[in-house]
Amino acid sequence: MLQIEEILRKVRRLEIKSRKAVTEKLSGAYHSTFKGRGIEFLDVRPYQPGDDFRSIDWNVTSRTGSLHIKQFFEEREQTIIFAVDVSASMRFGTKDRLKSEAVAEAVALLAFAAAMNNDRVGLILFTEDVELYLPPKKKREHILRLIRELLYFTPRKKETDYEKTLAAIARIFPRKASFFFCSDFMKTPSFNGFRILSKKHDLTLISVEDPAETRLPDSGWIECEDSETGEWGFVDTSSKAVRRKFKVFTEAEGKHFVNQTRKSNIPLIELTTDTDVLPLLERYFAERSKRRK
Repeated sequence: MLQIEEILRKVRRLEIKSRKAVTEKLSGAYHSTFKGRGIEFLDVRPYQPGDDFRSIDWNVTSRTGSLHIKQFFEEREQTIIFAVDVSASMRFGTKDRLKSEAVAEAVALLAFAAAMNNDRVGLILFTEDVELYLPPKKKREHILRLIRELLYFTPRKKETDYEKTLAAIARIFPRKASFFFCSDFMKTPSFNGFRILSKKHDLTLISVEDPAETRLPDSGWIECEDSETGEWGFVDTSSKAVRRKFKVFTEAEGKHFVNQTRKSNIPLIELTTDTDVLPLLERYFAERSKRRK
């Protein structure tokens, strides 16, 4: 079992990394995406990377010598909720990190961006049931706890039930919020529930996969086990036909999932365990910003 000092060190390292990236890259882009341009002028604030140049107050900028952005009345406090799959399949990774760790980094970046914009952040951890709910708050200590739970929470159950989780979200959040729904989507969900959620809330899906889940290695006979159901068997990975069929199947499943998100008009961020999270989030904000214009 990990010592508390080691846990705190890892949380602290992720906090430092996330805060630096948010300050330099994400805060302004987050603000432009979730706050909007509003209607009624309220105040000005210093420019942050990613801010919409159309909102620059040139009078204040020329007077102070540094870029300033106009704020509007509609730029009010937001509620950001992360619903994160903590089923057994998320504790898998053959590259730099586990799938759960890649998601934790993405959530940390988004959570600190929200905090820097004075928004509240909440967390739902789910398997077959909602196993943990942290109501939305703003404080740094709250975000650090959120990160700690993402990294070290021990779920009671192993499998995933999207429909039950979506039903719980509908009960807990009668008012509009912004949701980031994070999972490896190993079980292809029914998109009807996500479509219903996206009509009432601002919904973004975050998927994560490990390269080994889409390409079998040429390693002879290997024993495979489903981490959620416990089912197991042997596969001859030295067979080119087996590797080809596996590749075709997983690629088809992946394309189907992406097509469903597009048909449902639900934004998707695709993470992998061997790539950097930050550029993917930057691209997500850039694409959303384009759709707003």
